[in-house]
Amino acid sequence: MNTALRDAMERAGLRPHQLARKVGVEHKTVTRWLANPDRSPREATQEGVGQALGVDPVTLWPRSVQSRMKTGHDREIVAAYPFRSAAPTSLWASLIDDASQTLTFAGYTNYFLWQQHPRLGARLTAKARHGTRVRFLVGDPESEVTRKREEVEGVPLTVGTRIKITLDALTKMGPTDGVEARFSDQHIALSVFMFDDQMLVTPHIASLLGDESPMLHLRRLEEDGLYDRFASHVTALWESGRPVEL
Repeated sequence: MNTALRDAMERAGLRPHQLARKVGVEHKTVTRWLANPDRSPREATQEGVGQALGVDPVTLWPRSVQSRMKTGHDREIVAAYPFRSAAPTSLWASLIDDASQTLTFAGYTNYFLWQQHPRLGARLTAKARHGTRVRFLVGDPESEVTRKREEVEGVPLTVGTRIKITLDALTKMGPTDGVEARFSDQHIALSVFMFDDQMLVTPHIASLLGDESPMLHLRRLEEDGLYDRFASHVTALWESGRPVEL
């Protein structure tokens, strides 16, 4: 039994015939996938199943995906998106829900998270109470860096306002052991979101907003690889950041 596929279908609330219809295969094909973990669809179909279930195909068919994996440093790249908004909301949801050790949101405002996931505060509080470390690294809404970025973007919903929305959402969560926040002005052009051994990275381009900039989905597979390099960046910013009282 492919238990990973079965569990993902249960979380998504999809029966075999429903998943089959979503990805354009026959009902019995999905049944065969479930019955035999070594039986896997072609690459394009794997991606379709992953999107339908909101999970990474590598968790459903690890042997198949690993057999196609690159051997260079770019093998840690799971997927690349030309726009952050092109990544399905279900991807973010599954990464957040599946993380059990560390969740780090090092976006300058992190504003979009609260818009896409209305119950995010409750979910993070529950995870923290079960031992997950939750960290938010945000920009200082009153800093000169923030003010200059507002001039560059020139949008009504300013950077400072978006940061304050995140701070307000964190405050509403109430004091919770395991949930921390710090200010930093040094990640204005690079957002890094960490979910245990997986990561989403967005380099911000010119005056574009975060959801208009490209994004990489990384999975840690080696020491001092892409994941570790970005993780070190976040660690350095966190250690030099100023605590936020929640």
